[in-house]
Amino acid sequence: MKKNRTYKRFGSYPYVTVIFSITFALFVLGLSGLLALQAFRLSDSIKNTIEIYVYLDKYLDTDEIREVGQKMRKKDYLSVVDNRPQIRFISKDEAARKFIKETHEDFVTLLGENPLRDAYVIRIKPELYQKEMMRQIKTDLESVDNVFEVVYLEQQVEEANRNIYKLTWVLLGFAIILFVAVFILINNTLRLAMYSQRFLIRSMQLVGATSSFIQKPFLFRAVFYGLFGGLLASAGLYGLLSYAASELELFTLIQEPRALYMFFGGLCTLGILVSMGSSYRALNKYLNMSLDELY
Repeated sequence: MKKNRTYKRFGSYPYVTVIFSITFALFVLGLSGLLALQAFRLSDSIKNTIEIYVYLDKYLDTDEIREVGQKMRKKDYLSVVDNRPQIRFISKDEAARKFIKETHEDFVTLLGENPLRDAYVIRIKPELYQKEMMRQIKTDLESVDNVFEVVYLEQQVEEANRNIYKLTWVLLGFAIILFVAVFILINNTLRLAMYSQRFLIRSMQLVGATSSFIQKPFLFRAVFYGLFGGLLASAGLYGLLSYAASELELFTLIQEPRALYMFFGGLCTLGILVSMGSSYRALNKYLNMSLDELY
């Protein structure tokens, strides 16, 4: 009766371990990067909800009100969505009806007149939400003819900027730590893989192969593993993000396909560079070792 015996092939390359390690490391790093990307998109979305109220002088006719709106639409600091400046008009009657509906207090009947003013509500570009820039915009708007006052929640703007500043440094520190951890993990995995090939490298040297000839197949394989690991990690991240978008509408609102594809391309590039760099260092180490050191 024959017995099946399994022999361990000496010097076999741990393909599965290498690919899994690269994929897992890039997935973790990519996940942190996606969280940072979504956090910044979320901050822009929050900034886009901040509105500036431009109150007009009283007793303006329709043409004068329209003229003020036309002047403000030409301002280059207005946010633009679908080629439309983010500006809308709220009449004093509309504002009064909204106030009465929310408070159930008819102040117009009580006072005998509507004390509110016609107003334009505008939104500016998210990158301009800085303390000094907002003050300059306010001054510029108040210089427009027939504008009575410009009002915005200055405290809300400062609080948003302060939180974004803190978030930026936290995410930057976290990304640096993860990058170092990913580099160490991939580097150690490939060094162990090269360790299993050290006698094959020595055999090639003994038959007269040059260092560049020996390095080429290993480096090409490192490029393939890095690219393949990056693609697997990107596919996993895309699936996770798609699931999150189906469960949370917020993720759908702040996604940008072009930015995501660029991010995934960067992840694959990083996998290739780290794999090549680690393999090259390990190869040089074993190429320069003596036979005694190999053992």
